[in-house]
Amino acid sequence: FAQTASDADWDALLNAIMAGLPGAYDRYDVEGLRAGIASYDGIDRTALRANFQRFLEAVIPTAEKLGIRMCVHPDDPPRDILGLPRIVSSAEDIAWVLDAVPSPANGLTLCSGSLGAGPGNNLPAIARRFAQRICFAHLRNVSKFPDGSFEEAAHLEGDTDMVALCAALLEAETAQGISIPFRPDHGHALLDDADRDTHPGYPLIGRMRGLAELRGVIRALLAQGAMLSRSTTPGIAAENRTRGQT
Repeated sequence: FAQTASDADWDALLNAIMAGLPGAYDRYDVEGLRAGIASYDGIDRTALRANFQRFLEAVIPTAEKLGIRMCVHPDDPPRDILGLPRIVSSAEDIAWVLDAVPSPANGLTLCSGSLGAGPGNNLPAIARRFAQRICFAHLRNVSKFPDGSFEEAAHLEGDTDMVALCAALLEAETAQGISIPFRPDHGHALLDDADRDTHPGYPLIGRMRGLAELRGVIRALLAQGAMLSRSTTPGIAAENRTRGQT
């Protein structure tokens, strides 16, 4: 690429990189990005955690009074980037955040794409572990590669077992006694999505396809649960499944 790329190719690459960086709605230019990174000089993982805990201690009591549930979004990607430490990238990180201020108002946005890009993250297990503290869910999928890179995948085709994750989230809803809102985050550009002026990863039709697939999975899981609950014993349900396979 370096030998054959035109100026337009370099501009397109820079634009794609800047579009995916957190911290500003308007895209950075190179000098703005350097200045933003420089503002974190001397801040390591320990200092960033301490700053975040001070923030939570300041805002969560007010959130409790107002009946608001704050929900932290995991790091995207779930690893240090551009020399900056990340502190919400794994189950252990999430446990630290939620334990730092143990309040129902201090919750989690479960983003299956962000966490799913981490090789050590088991999304259904994370959903079950923090079932009482999940306030919102971003349901998307990624495919990981041996070199540590990853790419967006169709909602039901990536490395995360989306059926198992949806089942775990339904269990979390039961545990909390609420309906957890979710969105079909990201999706492939389909049909005339390419002609729409949207941010990368947010096509209209591609996300509608993902929503339809996820709602189908959820409806099937609910129906399966209803059928199993009508069985008099677990053994009968298992027997029925065995007969169906033979």
